[in-house]
Amino acid sequence: MASLFLSGIPFSGAVAGDLSSSYAPVPRLREHRRLSSSVVASSATLYDVDPSATRLSLYPLHRTKIIHVVHYDILHLFFPLVLCRDSSHRISYYDYNLQVRHAQGFHNVVGNKDPRAYLSYDLLDASLTPFGWDQVDNLREHVRETGLLKKIELVVTSPLTRTMQTAGGVFGGDAYIDGVDARPLMVTDAGNSGRPSISSLDCPPFLAFELCREHLGVNPCDKRRSIGEYKSLFPAIDFSLIETNEDTWWKEDYRERYDEIAARGLKFMQWLRTRKENEIAVVSHAGFLFRTLNQFGDDCCPVIKSEISTIFANCELRSFVLVDRG
Repeated sequence: MASLFLSGIPFSGAVAGDLSSSYAPVPRLREHRRLSSSVVASSATLYDVDPSATRLSLYPLHRTKIIHVVHYDILHLFFPLVLCRDSSHRISYYDYNLQVRHAQGFHNVVGNKDPRAYLSYDLLDASLTPFGWDQVDNLREHVRETGLLKKIELVVTSPLTRTMQTAGGVFGGDAYIDGVDARPLMVTDAGNSGRPSISSLDCPPFLAFELCREHLGVNPCDKRRSIGEYKSLFPAIDFSLIETNEDTWWKEDYRERYDEIAARGLKFMQWLRTRKENEIAVVSHAGFLFRTLNQFGDDCCPVIKSEISTIFANCELRSFVLVDRG
């Protein structure tokens, strides 16, 4: 079982509640985990989904209880169970993951007023607004106060400016100090942000991964820049899993179909399942998260299905449990 933590708390202002009491560390089963090599995310295999994905289920963390049932035989074996309203599954393994939608970007502001504005190249790879950075600061304070940051072993981010700004601002270190023997996570004024640099010390490693990108094609705000340019702005983020320097996934004349986003999302969930880290934060986009998570929850009551499928607000964090029923 893998677990995704998406707390359902919008961080555009004051923190609305605290789910940290549900976030208790528990033992993991390791013998069944498949630690395969990274999923190849080339365009040829972008929508190929392994049949084992049908074994995955997903539940809101605050709707679950993790119970350790002890079986006395020759050895004491612990079998975690996830109990959710109208569902109960024995699992092979599980992890904890946090998922966050990026904070408010300039494309959100103009696109909400006139959707045709999304077609403008003035919004190419849109960065965060000043209000978006306020949202980042609020969420940063929350993950520190609740102790969530100390539990995260890896931050996975979509390789777009707004998601990497959000990821670094929320989960990164303090202000970078010149002369320190560590590359900054984000340089000063990255993306014309007017923000100080962010240190890569005292924080998890960061990994950019294309499978969790936003709806591909047509809208320039969802087109990424070259990896070479990103490396100069976000030096401590690992871009090694991205195969091409230029963006070969985004097409000016083709908009990714909804079923293709869903297939890509399921492939991403499978990739998360293969990671060795127990607790992973994912920073992505509203469209991608909606089409991905909407594939889960059919084995729950309608209320829980609705919670899973609700579109993310900007800089919203939710907690989920992703279960491998194999």
